[in-house]
Amino acid sequence: MILCKVTGAIVSTQKNQTLKEHKLLNVQPIDLDGTFIGKDILALDTVDAGVGDTVLIIQEGAGAQQILKRKDIPVHTVIVAVVDGMNIPEE
Repeated sequence: MILCKVTGAIVSTQKNQTLKEHKLLNVQPIDLDGTFIGKDILALDTVDAGVGDTVLIIQEGAGAQQILKRKDIPVHTVIVAVVDGMNIPEE
């Protein structure tokens, strides 16, 4: 899983029929301090996330198929959780 921040939404006039019920969001990986550390990623939203939310994503086709409970969906990256808070103990 990768910790990310939602940076935008993708709007399309054409979409695969199996994806019509889900939003496509633009996310960017962050470190534990919230600093952006990677390139933008397009992810399928399964948890009703919004712009500015911190989320967890998975990047694996088989995992996406299991979460969506379908094998016919052409998806690689899925948002699986909205992060409400983090507690990182100091050492």
